[in-house]
Amino acid sequence: MRTQIVGSGRMGTALARALRDAGEELLPAGGRGAAGTDADVVLLAVPDAAIAEAAQRIRPGRFVGHLSGATGLGALRPHERVFSLHPLLTATGAGAPFAGSFAAVDGSDADSLEVALRLARALQMETFRVADEDRAAYHAAASAAANYLVVLEGFAEQLAASAGVPRGALAPLARAALRNWAELGAAAALTGPIARGDEATVAAQRAAVAERLPGRLELFDALAAAARELAADGRAADGRAERVERNGS
Repeated sequence: MRTQIVGSGRMGTALARALRDAGEELLPAGGRGAAGTDADVVLLAVPDAAIAEAAQRIRPGRFVGHLSGATGLGALRPHERVFSLHPLLTATGAGAPFAGSFAAVDGSDADSLEVALRLARALQMETFRVADEDRAAYHAAASAAANYLVVLEGFAEQLAASAGVPRGALAPLARAALRNWAELGAAAALTGPIARGDEATVAAQRAAVAERLPGRLELFDALAAAARELAADGRAADGRAERVERNGS
């Protein structure tokens, strides 16, 4: 199938390069809202707010998709055969690592969904389906996993700098925590004073934040409260597992 990507931002550029390398027949990129009549598939790589307008400028009779994680298929009206393909990664250049990553897909019918799946297979991506009613929750989870993680590490970086500690010293710790979360889940990966029940140390940490970064005290308190809940969940899970093991023996 002949595919045309509309939009030349970072994701559109990276996707075009990856699809071309995978052997897909790619037509020259179209300007926003402009698609050639020879395309079988038109993929909109435009900002979310521009999707509806761009879709209205495409001649009917072809598959039309977008790359948004938060936008539903309704934005692609009046087209009937529509789909979405949201690569769950950050594209910073033409060599984005699509292979091995995940993508959220959806389609208005079986044929449209197959177009999304076909493109994902060409990119060697794993897929999962996200319906319109689940998109806000899905996209919020993606933002928390990526954007808010960076915000959190920025807070850690600022606090460390106040003690003369470089950002690089925290990086191995952050990588290990992320790896443990990916392998074990949040409750099992939690370590530190709250996981140990050492509230005296937590109080000393809070005092340091209040003195050096008072604008981040509310963030610290919210994180500590969430960590206490997570630690309680972990202890409850351990208790259930212990009872099961004891009763089984």
